[in-house]
Amino acid sequence: MSAPCIHPSILNADFANLERELSRISSADAVHVDVMDNHFVPNLTLGLPVVESIRKVTDLPLDIHLMIEDPDVWAPKYAELGCESVTFHAEAAGAPIRLARELRSQGAEAAMALKPATGVESYLDMLGELDMLLLMTVEPGFGGQKFLDLVLPKIRRARKAVDDLGGNIAVQIDGGVSIETIERAAEAGADTFVAGSSVYSAQDPDAAIAELRGLVQKVPFS
Repeated sequence: MSAPCIHPSILNADFANLERELSRISSADAVHVDVMDNHFVPNLTLGLPVVESIRKVTDLPLDIHLMIEDPDVWAPKYAELGCESVTFHAEAAGAPIRLARELRSQGAEAAMALKPATGVESYLDMLGELDMLLLMTVEPGFGGQKFLDLVLPKIRRARKAVDDLGGNIAVQIDGGVSIETIERAAEAGADTFVAGSSVYSAQDPDAAIAELRGLVQKVPFS
């Protein structure tokens, strides 16, 4: 497994002061940006114009998580903006292999997300087309939800498949990541962690990132 990566989600940041909020997570490995369309998920956040503005005010890599319909159309546009990683949902993509290849051709890492109830087995054959697999540990659409332990066996299966394949495919989790949950997720095989409220609710978000990273580094399997 690769070194643990912490990707704070700005879903829990102050949207009126995003440049300041980004400066408070300077030690992050990337910025996780949740794009929601009020169709694929029951919430509406931000889109291309805001992401373009974010790109201008931070040098941190942008990890875009598209919780939208028609990612086949929209995902490449985020790659064109210079976002380092673009994640689309398997449940929404019409042609996931073609989309992953298009994202890579645009210079972005290609990532695919699965909801908690979506099995990983149907997608194992396309792992080689991906740079990251995101396993949701809450239902997508809202921050601050409780971590779903029922996803842990799926994380283990995904980790085994990634290790068997070889290469460098990250296993990311998103939802309910905190000091209480991150160690068991790491033990199951996750190496990249999206943390929203546990980072931005802290008085010092960078210190919260360091604490989460330190907990993962203690896990024997990491």
